Amino acid sequence: MIPEWKEIMSVYEDLVNHRTKLSLVGLGYVGMPIAVSFSKHIDVIGFDINNDKIEKYKAGIDPTNEVGNEGVKNSAVDFTSNEERLKEAKFHIVAVPTPVNSDHTPDLRPVEGASHTLGRNLTKGSIVVYESTVYPGVTEDICVPILEKESGMKCGEDFFVGYSPERINPGDKVHRLETITKIVSGMNDEVLEEIANTYSLVVAAGVYRAESIKVAEAAKVIENSQRDINIAFMNELSMIFNRMGIDTQAVLKAAGTKWNFLHFFPGLVGGHCIGVDPYYLTYKAEQLGYHSQIILSGRRINDDMGKYVAESLVKNLIKAEAPVRNARVAILGFTFKENCPDTRNTKVIDIVNELREYGIDPMIADPEADAQEAEMLYGVKFTDIKDIKDCDAVILAVQHDVFADLTPADFDKMYGKNDHSKILSDVKGILDRKTYENAGYIYWRL
Repeated sequence: MIPEWKEIMSVYEDLVNHRTKLSLVGLGYVGMPIAVSFSKHIDVIGFDINNDKIEKYKAGIDPTNEVGNEGVKNSAVDFTSNEERLKEAKFHIVAVPTPVNSDHTPDLRPVEGASHTLGRNLTKGSIVVYESTVYPGVTEDICVPILEKESGMKCGEDFFVGYSPERINPGDKVHRLETITKIVSGMNDEVLEEIANTYSLVVAAGVYRAESIKVAEAAKVIENSQRDINIAFMNELSMIFNRMGIDTQAVLKAAGTKWNFLHFFPGLVGGHCIGVDPYYLTYKAEQLGYHSQIILSGRRINDDMGKYVAESLVKNLIKAEAPVRNARVAILGFTFKENCPDTRNTKVIDIVNELREYGIDPMIADPEADAQEAEMLYGVKFTDIKDIKDCDAVILAVQHDVFADLTPADFDKMYGKNDHSKILSDVKGILDRKTYENAGYIYWRL
């Protein structure tokens, strides 16, 4: 029998010498850039159960905009929706979403489904690395048993596992896979070295070897939980300062002159990480008998910000003596963050739903968003920004670069000849407040 360390020590060497392949399971906003990066150095199979997505990639189309059409077209990734092709690889990376259910409990179905699929096609001597965000223990306690059952093999003898939390920031062209230090972990020291060596092929910033898989899993969830809490504090400050008639942005600018002041800003917190990861951590804490105090308080504040934005707009309509019911309101931006087409877990939908409670059915324009996805998920149909006119109020909800270039003249065209002042809600505060107030606008921002 071949000793297990010799079995696994050959995987990295086999990859770089093109004797085996790496598979990427899940080709979304995270998985796709990873697959393309690795394909510059080793043979890569890009697998996704969504055949329509695979066909787009094969045609050189990147719906995520993370790599770009040219990047996909020129990549050496072997795209497939045939799960049996996974048998050709010895190093597998799982990068599927890990959302939450409506009651904010973890929805592990995607990562469990990926484990079933991979397990059916796992070969002896393989290494499986999970990148999906999970609470500590999921890799070893939930995923490994599925892999063992489906493959009929034993973890630690026939195959090996590790965890490396993804840190890719969708829409961010600066902080990429190659430029961010990569946390890696493995079930033992030999596996850890194989994983570290493999990721070192693409991560120029270097890798950090975590003490254990659970430590790496925990590091991921606290990174985003910390950010969530800090943004919640900014959002709470915004609500307080708005009541005081003080501009929050001006306060933060002044406070930011101190060397150790943390530069966070108020805003809508959606997406698949910051708005989700804290619930994974608190769920596990609840199982162990601890009820979160700070983390869940921050989540409640951030989850309610869409409603707060809508309510503030309604108050400004009343202030301007404009009709509330059937008011013509336009929302600019619908994605969960700027310069990204992803509309999943967007908090802008909370603004839409709250406005509808007041009898307002807003128009929505977002040239960056995936229109098909938005209609499928939310029943929302976009309006061309050129067709937005005769408005009572406009909400600038997402900080897309294309919106930052809008001038006062551009906004003027969106309003009708009303008896009341133009109302502009600039959620992220990307416009110059004085410019619009001097032009007679009722200007509001977080």
